[in-house]
Amino acid sequence: MKTQDTTRPSWPFVPAARMVDITHAKGCTLYTKEGDEILDAAGGAIVSNIGHGRPEVGEAAAAAMTSLSYAVPPFVTPERARVMERLRRAWLPEKLTRAYLASGGSEAVDAACRLAVQHFRAKGDTKRWKIISRDISYHGTTLFTLGVAGHAARKEGFEKLIPHMAQVPTPYSLRAPGGRHDPDYDIAAAQALEDTILREGPETVAAFLAEPITGSSGGALMPGPRYWPMVREICDRHGVLLITDEVMVGFGRTGKRFACEHFGFVPDIMVSGKGFAGGYAPIAGVFASDEVVEPLVETGQSLMFYTYGAHPGACAAADKVLQIMEEENLVARCAEQGRGLAARLEAVLGEHPNVAEIRGEGLFRAIEIVKNRETLERFPESAAVAQHVLICGLMRGVFFYAGGTGAVRDIVCLGPAFIVSDSDLDRMAETLKLAIDDAVSAAS
Repeated sequence: MKTQDTTRPSWPFVPAARMVDITHAKGCTLYTKEGDEILDAAGGAIVSNIGHGRPEVGEAAAAAMTSLSYAVPPFVTPERARVMERLRRAWLPEKLTRAYLASGGSEAVDAACRLAVQHFRAKGDTKRWKIISRDISYHGTTLFTLGVAGHAARKEGFEKLIPHMAQVPTPYSLRAPGGRHDPDYDIAAAQALEDTILREGPETVAAFLAEPITGSSGGALMPGPRYWPMVREICDRHGVLLITDEVMVGFGRTGKRFACEHFGFVPDIMVSGKGFAGGYAPIAGVFASDEVVEPLVETGQSLMFYTYGAHPGACAAADKVLQIMEEENLVARCAEQGRGLAARLEAVLGEHPNVAEIRGEGLFRAIEIVKNRETLERFPESAAVAQHVLICGLMRGVFFYAGGTGAVRDIVCLGPAFIVSDSDLDRMAETLKLAIDDAVSAAS
């Protein structure tokens, strides 16, 4: 019988070569067991918005859980009613009146896709079951959401278990098929969606799923001004539901309440998470229009819940986080500090020989590192440049977030809390340059 290896730490699940042991956090700073401080330039996984250590959020969650530890998600509780009232009054697009609450983005995207198919089945249309997505994307780690995502690295080894859905090109201006920054790249990407719908058969397509601004999988890829209005019109014309995944970019992260507002469209179903409770509780939402939900009402169906969906403590925490963002005008601050971060990155990295592009909106920014800025040649995957940047950043006391899909790589993302100071932004930009220089030197 094998004995237990007591030399390995009990966390994380798969032991790592380098451990970061955090004891507590305040604002934008993480404090380690060794007494070091780490400036959180990534907001964890692009999650933190009001910053760490706000006692009023913990107090709200504690009060809710003391009053009611659990109720099945369809039941009404004061916490669920309050957060819904706030969402409809101050946050959601007017058209999106219904909310289904899950514990995280993977669950929520999975539920959104189920809702799209169930919408048509409730109408008696059983032919529409396909979900079209994009070739650079991440929508979660359930087997289904892995299948609809365009993330080669995370699909590897699971190909026989996951669904295989049609995918269309993600608007990628830097590497557009028509050449770098092709002015019509957005039109070409939208047209590819219509071509795919026609090839698959419009009568078989339930929904198109995509991020308004691509998250860490592509590193804040911006779609161009004409893309989303065209996509919205194409979906309407073919009777296809439009699902947007705003798990990473929603709830103020890009300087507007939701990223779709940058492009002047409203989806039929929207998923958002991370910033919903700013890291204080596990919660994500699926938000839909009355038109999407009505067929389920008429046929007496429900959208099956997850056990811990809409947990009273999580709803209370989310409600308090949104209240703080409203009272402190943090979405506007995110837009302002985002412009400041972009200017600083441009100043120190705009002419860097290994930085191909700096992109993003609000406090969601990313850089793409390349071996050759002129040809856009990438470093070999084995060089693991983005991981080296993260390690070099941590050694200097700043945490960045790696992005990419394997095929798309050497992406570094920044997503600090909306309360971030100017001096912290200075340090993030300066440290990122030093970390890139170290990583490139190691790869060369």
